[in-house]
Amino acid sequence: MKSDKVTIKIPRPLYTKIQQITRDSGFNSVTDFVVYVLRDIISEKGSEEREEFTPDELRAIKQRLKNLGYID
Repeated sequence: MKSDKVTIKIPRPLYTKIQQITRDSGFNSVTDFVVYVLRDIISEKGSEEREEFTPDELRAIKQRLKNLGYID
């Protein structure tokens, strides 16, 4: 049976730096941090391909967030 996870090898000095970052960041492990960062990078790549919102769309989004209590 194949696992849904794989191992990625990185240089030990980089791993050590990531460990230091995760201690102060609230992440439970280096793996959690790396997965978060990679997902963030991937989502940014996808967002570059999308069109920007029009001013009217932005106003509608902000109004919706305000109505839901997320912003003042």
